[in-house]
Amino acid sequence: MTTTPSLIEDLNSAIKENNPFDKSLVVKQAEIWGKGFPDAPSINAYASDAVIDEIRKIQAGKRSSIGLTITAEKGLGKSHIISRIRHQLQIEGGALFVCMADFSDLKRLKSIFLQTLVFSLKREGSQKVSQWQELATDLINDVFGKNFNPQYLVEQVFPKQIAQRLAKGIKPVSYVDSLRSKVLDIKSDLTDNPYLIQALLWTLSKPHATFAINWLCGKMLAQTQSDEMGLPNPQKELDETSSFNLICQLLDLIGTYKTLVICFDELDGVGGGDTDSPYTRSMVAASLIKDVYNLTKNGVFLTVMYPQTWRDEIRTMPRSEAVTDRIGERVLDLKYLNSDDVVNLVTIWLQDFYGQKELIPVHPLYPFDELELRELGKEKLIVRRVLQWCKDNFKVPSIIEPKTEDILPQKHPVENAFNEQLADLEISIDEYLDDKHLLAYALWLCFVSLIGETVEGVKVDDIEEFQHSTSEQNNSPDFKIIGDENGKTIKIGVMVHQISSGQGVQAGLKKLVNYKKLDITRGCLVRSKAISRGAAKAQVYLQQLLESQGGEWVLLQAEDIKPLLAIAFVYASRDDYELSDEHIFDFIEVKELAINNPLIREILSDPSGQQPDNLIDEDIPIIIPENVSSSEDEIDLAI
Repeated sequence: MTTTPSLIEDLNSAIKENNPFDKSLVVKQAEIWGKGFPDAPSINAYASDAVIDEIRKIQAGKRSSIGLTITAEKGLGKSHIISRIRHQLQIEGGALFVCMADFSDLKRLKSIFLQTLVFSLKREGSQKVSQWQELATDLINDVFGKNFNPQYLVEQVFPKQIAQRLAKGIKPVSYVDSLRSKVLDIKSDLTDNPYLIQALLWTLSKPHATFAINWLCGKMLAQTQSDEMGLPNPQKELDETSSFNLICQLLDLIGTYKTLVICFDELDGVGGGDTDSPYTRSMVAASLIKDVYNLTKNGVFLTVMYPQTWRDEIRTMPRSEAVTDRIGERVLDLKYLNSDDVVNLVTIWLQDFYGQKELIPVHPLYPFDELELRELGKEKLIVRRVLQWCKDNFKVPSIIEPKTEDILPQKHPVENAFNEQLADLEISIDEYLDDKHLLAYALWLCFVSLIGETVEGVKVDDIEEFQHSTSEQNNSPDFKIIGDENGKTIKIGVMVHQISSGQGVQAGLKKLVNYKKLDITRGCLVRSKAISRGAAKAQVYLQQLLESQGGEWVLLQAEDIKPLLAIAFVYASRDDYELSDEHIFDFIEVKELAINNPLIREILSDPSGQQPDNLIDEDIPIIIPENVSSSEDEIDLAI
């Protein structure tokens, strides 16, 4: 392997063409789950080492659970530590990883945690399969005395067993039913809810895994899917009490086989709660973490927050000892970067940059000067400030300053953050297309940006959110657009409604067509899924909306909602990005994210009175591959 430095011309050309530090410097969920930022493991290593050490103690049976809190000023690297721990666990295996950073609606915090728990375990673990599939494999190996690799079960056993049954005209659910029965015969005390085992086993079947995961977080399935998998459909979307009950059951099952590492990020700040409540976001979140801690058999709870949040909010809660004893058995304070830290951090980032370019620099810190970086380290800076300095100073040494006319126009301050969120959504959009509250929030934000503008002949005057009780939110309209169309006041009630079950759709449409109660002149259903032909009452309300009341059904498409979600994510984290409301709304206007978005324009346009084309038909049976390249003698059919 050559170590000869690349030609200086090639190095300088790469530096001129691309600045690796020119990106938003906020660690997002994508960095925690994916590749992540280049990490200098020596920076605050004592904190991440302490967490990993506690995880290993629990795995070794030396203790059951522990709560740790990391405190650090903004930008000092709290989320970097979470990302480091996640990637270490992915290498070592043996633990399941969950990360919660959504505290946007404190009234629904248990529901949000349930969804976070279930979707986190949908992520890839240490064995090239989802964490759910790792857990299901542990269950099968324990019950049947096997040592299957999860990939073998997913790629060979389940496809073969299901294909064999289909060839004989037998429903695939018979296989999972038999497995579940054997599990509960041998492990009768494993759970009081046999359908949890049923859903967990279905995660090992690729065509069924997504539906099983949706069921595990309390979502209603289309009746066809529910029947095919032998899973009972809940009568309604789960409320907070039901969500917490399901959390209890899942944690009990998970703790039987795996150590669970749950990280809680972004507790600081305001928002998400009742303005009349004396409790802050961090207080409500800490109370939930305490409750979850009490339910977990084998768990490590890592909470990250500002020192002042720990001192002034958590420790001043009523009966604070009950919380701090659980989430803060150890409190780890992150330190500012010293000179060695600065050099190590910049070295790692440049190593990643030159590696991607297949270049070897003349020295590891090129084009920076090590002495200058060490001087920078004496200022006790945070990670974000060091990287910002690098961004501002990344250029060819002694480069001649460009002429004024050669200077490229400055990027909008929101652009990097938006582009990175949009890139993340290219991979993860499927996780959000059923999240009514998030989708509605993204639409609401962009309509707010349009106040005073005229779109599709409607001048947008105001946006009002509908007020519903927590138990009604899942089946209710979301907000009202008040505008002027040809001198006449119109009020459009918008309802995002992605529920699959006919009963759930019926409940939502029944509220949307009640124009008098909602004080609207037009109802607008935003939905990507067809309404089941067997949902007779829902079809009646739909006909009333579209034909009798002049309402509209707008097709929700991933490509249309992605930019709106991206800017909504940036807006929700604007403090971390160090952006103002004005920055965000200016970017929406400059880039015409709202005014030229097909979904936005369709909501404001004259209703067609027709159902949209290209709807997702969930009445179609789950598609199962017919051919499986595997011979019977390769598979132990004993299970």
